[in-house]
Formats: sequence, structure tokens, C-alpha cells
Amino acid sequence: MIINLISDTVTKPSPKMLDFMMNAKVGDDVFREDPTVNDLEQYGASLFEKPAALYCPSGTMTNQLAIKTHTQPMDELICDKDSHVYLYENGGYAYNSGIAISLINGSYGKIKAEQIKAVVKDDYDWLPNSKLVVLENTCNKGGGSYYTLDEIDPIQKLCKEKNLKLHLDGARLFNAIVETGENTTDIGQRFDSISICLSKGLGAPVGSLLIGEIDFIKRARKFRKSMGGGMRQAGFIAAGALYALKNNVERLKIDNDHAKEIGKLLEEQKYVKLVKPVHTNIVIFDLIDSISPSIFLDELSKQGLKASAFGPQSIRFVFHMDITIEMMEKTKQVLKRISFS
Repeated sequence: MIINLISDTVTKPSPKMLDFMMNAKVGDDVFREDPTVNDLEQYGASLFEKPAALYCPSGTMTNQLAIKTHTQPMDELICDKDSHVYLYENGGYAYNSGIAISLINGSYGKIKAEQIKAVVKDDYDWLPNSKLVVLENTCNKGGGSYYTLDEIDPIQKLCKEKNLKLHLDGARLFNAIVETGENTTDIGQRFDSISICLSKGLGAPVGSLLIGEIDFIKRARKFRKSMGGGMRQAGFIAAGALYALKNNVERLKIDNDHAKEIGKLLEEQKYVKLVKPVHTNIVIFDLIDSISPSIFLDELSKQGLKASAFGPQSIRFVFHMDITIEMMEKTKQVLKRISFS
């Protein structure tokens, strides 16, 4: 038995999802003639009460399209220093959009309105134009931390006052929603654009949605084409994404609960120095100084458990729909049993 906790991107389509995919009606999406892609975009947009959405191969593409569409060269993006758009998208904000970036030292990947206000630039010839704020919900590097609506509200108010656009990198947004009980409509009202990933905890094989206003999505569609993101009979994979949105949201609470359970267990182990607060489906913990991540991961691998290094002394576990009760029990046994003398 191999237990893969490297990421929630490793999920496989369920038999029901596969059946739904194989029976999808398809067409050429570049001509907007794929009925399943159209259904997915309409359904995704309606969840947030936005008028339009765009289906893309990845969350990196939807984030990059949002940045490109909201800005122009010599503008500036503001985000937390641990944001995915900064750390894990290959410098795309500079490569694709020609913009600068202003990093904020937030708390577990979350930033506050007063921190944003402090870095908004004055209108001088020698400074970039502060134009876009990106929030990540949940924050991967922050250990699955999330924003509540009450935390977003002052940020949205500031963005309106300063004429800044507000984008949500909602790669794992639904993991947050099942914890807070907040609804997608209220979230949609607070952002100019939203990216949601469908191939992580929701279990679809491919794809993310960029959601926003009609003119915004129309322009983003052009940029998608220029980046090579135009797809043809994409309805087969869009069907998996649509099935995921309609069937796999509520069960994300199981993944979050699994992560919290393992987080508590790790706090009791002698080889663990620190466990970050576990809010959703991600567990990040630091090993004691005498144990390197490579040695630790090798030992886990011998026991059939796969995970990833996430810093000089850090390990990340990500829980997802393919982790069964049996796998959970084995994971707990392995973590209790391994020792380093």
C-alpha cells in the first residue's frame, strides 16, 4: 500500500467521475462550441454570482491571466511573501506581465489592510503603479491557513479607496469554505476576480476556472490563447471538473479533519520540533535539527508513505480524497513507530 501525501493534486478520478467524463458532449472550445466547457464556466461563475468564467489547464494559468488582465507593464502586484503567485509560478508576474512585486511579511501567508496600505506607492515617475492585490485562500505555504469574510472586508474597502484590483487565488478555496460555513456568493462580492482549482482536493484530473466580469474574461480569453491555453474538445476533462464542483465539495471536510488528526499526533513525536497550526488539509512541520528532511523522507518511503520537503527543516503532508480510513490508520502507525537514534 502506497500512501501519497505529496499533494492533493495526485488524486485519481473516481469511477463515477470517469463515467461522467466519457459521456460528455464535446465541441471546439476555441470557437466556444464545447457544450460541457460552456456548462462548467456558467456553473462556476454562477456559484460566485459573477457573469463569466474561463476554463484553463492550470491554476498557474488562471492566476497569470488575472495578473495580465488587471495590469500593464510598470504596474505593481502586492501580496504576501509566501504567496503562490510569487514563489511557485516561475516569476510569471514579471515574465508575462512586465510588472513589479511588493512583498508583505504576513502571518502564515495572510496579510492585513494596514500592511497593504503601508506599501501602496505614491504617484512618482520613479515608482511602479500599485495596481493589484492578490490574496491566497487557503495559503499553501502558510499550512492551509484561510481568510474569513471579516478579514477580507477591510482589505476590499482599502482596495476601493486606493483604486486597486483584488484577485483571489482560491486554489483550495473550498477547503476553507467547509470550515467557515461561508458561501461562495459572499466571496464573489468581495473580489474583482477569482481563480479556483478543480484538480486538487476536488479530484478532477485537469483544470482551473478564472471567474470575473464579462469584459475581464473576454480579455483574459485572448491572453489565454496567446499563452497556448486554447483547447479543442476539452469537454472530456471539463466534465470531470464539473462533476467535482457538483459532488466533491462537502467531503473536503474529511480531508481537513484527517490533517488535524495527524497534526495532533505529530505534536507528540520526539522527532518533531514544531507543527504549524492546521486549519484545513495541509500539515507542515519542522523536524528537530539532528534529522534532515531527506533522511526523514527516506524512512517514510521505506514504510510506503510519500511526502515532500517544504523548507530547510520542514515536511509537508497534504490530505485528499484518495486517502482511505485504512491509509489513515497505517499513517498513524508509521509516524508513531519510526525512530531516529
